[in-house]
Amino acid sequence: QVQLVESGGGLVQAGGSLRLSCAASGRTFSSYGMGWFRQAPGKEREFVAAISWNGGFTYYADSVKGRFTISRDNAKNTVSLQMNSLKREDTARYYCAARFGDSDYVPRPYYEYDYWGQGTQVTVSS
Repeated sequence: QVQLVESGGGLVQAGGSLRLSCAASGRTFSSYGMGWFRQAPGKEREFVAAISWNGGFTYYADSVKGRFTISRDNAKNTVSLQMNSLKREDTARYYCAARFGDSDYVPRPYYEYDYWGQGTQVTVSS
């Protein structure tokens, strides 16, 4: 069992930055690939970014590539999402997710993930 708690969301103007963090507890954090997803009202949950168990591989949605950076610290059991050049369309609730496995590949479909946090709201104003 893994418990995930997100933090760092808030209200920011377009063009600004936010850093989301996800703290994990429970089973060995380094055994999990980690992902960030988001969901806006009336829309499906969508993949944002993912990172392999040791941080060696990262994956991004085309919509955030070049603006967002995912990272992890296995010593601190945390995964972060640095979000720069934010746009109004980035407004959503952001979720951290964990997928058991030490593969370099971390999938994009949300249903591939085993554990989820409660999410943190990000609102980008114009």
